[in-house]
Amino acid sequence: MKSLSYAVLFLICIFNTSCSETNFPGDDVDIEGLGDSDTEITTDTDAVYGADVENLDDDGLPVRLFSAQLPIITGNREYIIELERWDIPNTNTDFSKTTTNLQAAIDWAHDEGYSRVILPSGEYLVGEDVNDIYYGGIEVHGNTEFVFSEGAVLSIHANDKWNYCVLSLNGDNIIVRDGVIKGERDTHVFTAREDGKTAHDEGHGICLKGNNNVLIQNMELHSLTGDGSLLLDSNDVTFIDNTIYNNRRQGISIVGGVRVEIRDNEIHHINGTSPQFGIDIEGPGRIDEDILIQDNYFHHNAGGDIVNATGENVYILDNIMEQGEDSKYTDGPIVSWHKTHNIIARNTVTMINGSANGRLGYIQYSSGGDKGHNRATFVHDNVMNNCGMYMYKSSDADVRRNQFLGYFLAFSDFDNVILVDNLVTYSEEHTNLRYCWSYRFKNARGFASGNSLGDDLEELPLSETDPYTMQCVLDGW
Repeated sequence: MKSLSYAVLFLICIFNTSCSETNFPGDDVDIEGLGDSDTEITTDTDAVYGADVENLDDDGLPVRLFSAQLPIITGNREYIIELERWDIPNTNTDFSKTTTNLQAAIDWAHDEGYSRVILPSGEYLVGEDVNDIYYGGIEVHGNTEFVFSEGAVLSIHANDKWNYCVLSLNGDNIIVRDGVIKGERDTHVFTAREDGKTAHDEGHGICLKGNNNVLIQNMELHSLTGDGSLLLDSNDVTFIDNTIYNNRRQGISIVGGVRVEIRDNEIHHINGTSPQFGIDIEGPGRIDEDILIQDNYFHHNAGGDIVNATGENVYILDNIMEQGEDSKYTDGPIVSWHKTHNIIARNTVTMINGSANGRLGYIQYSSGGDKGHNRATFVHDNVMNNCGMYMYKSSDADVRRNQFLGYFLAFSDFDNVILVDNLVTYSEEHTNLRYCWSYRFKNARGFASGNSLGDDLEELPLSETDPYTMQCVLDGW
């Protein structure tokens, strides 16, 4: 748990640095370039550039070669937990008895070989004082489908601990579905640690640690002091049809995950303590790879919707992201770092008043230097309402057929960018912003064709060899 806290703190520090001075191509700042490029780019819509050659599908995106392995549960014996036999309260009372006796029933079912365990309707209040920083909940064993009956709620008792897991998964091949897990953010006691900090940002709904083949389906995870779910060093994990909301730190945190699919979920109203994203991929020193985030609905998330700090081969597809009325972003809907690799396509992003980065639907942060890989970032067919995108101090981007409605498309200190058939429009609200506003470049190389500014074709004089900077950017526009 400590490693996640340190990682989050590190990311917050960098976010704050980047957000306070975003270094847009028109800013009066000195951004160190990446140097000359000796790569070659052809001047057609099938341009070949310095990045690795990809196996592309009919839409021009890298073919996804992974999928998360679903649980394979052996046996077909079903056990409905007998509340009277085990003396388990289901009236949101007597957390100590509920924890002890509910866990005993689950353990017994596992030992007896039941692979499907059903929690009857009712509200189960759990909690166990484990040590100075951790408060325990309930544990589900491997080779188990744990099913909540209609109306079943698992809640954590009010506590003063930095960490807790309402439901911990122990083993492989586990399904958790059809219920509600509720935190206690409104009654939590935020006592200070020895260092004086009171974030208490690691109270989680479902905790995965070292698990393989897990499915979380049709769950409601809310009101946690930390994340709806924390995934730590796990493989083949699927989240589908869940509603995750009103958690203080994150909807889902991936801190070491391989073959993770997050599909058809609603993640909203994440707020309280940084980073405050719907999904955060952030496992320094761990492997975050082969991640699919598709067909989700994000809204009212204070930090942003998706941030990728460490992930490779991350597909962000077909999502709806809305800032939401009376909501503010800290960083923005989609954020990545240049050492990550992303395919961002067919998303619809809507901003209202922007973030610390301005109205940027997608921003790629960078501290410069080697990316650590040679793959391009693909940004295709996205619709960004009242927002745009910006990438800097990096290389290799394939940006096609996007609509940036009311904001700019910008690259600074960037090699090998391909811009094809994109549309940028002026802002409906800021009609005075015309000069040097739509497409903005500073020390950028690449190829551009078929891009438009409103109804007019916009000729962008990008060069494959010579870095291009707009004069108005030099003038501070």
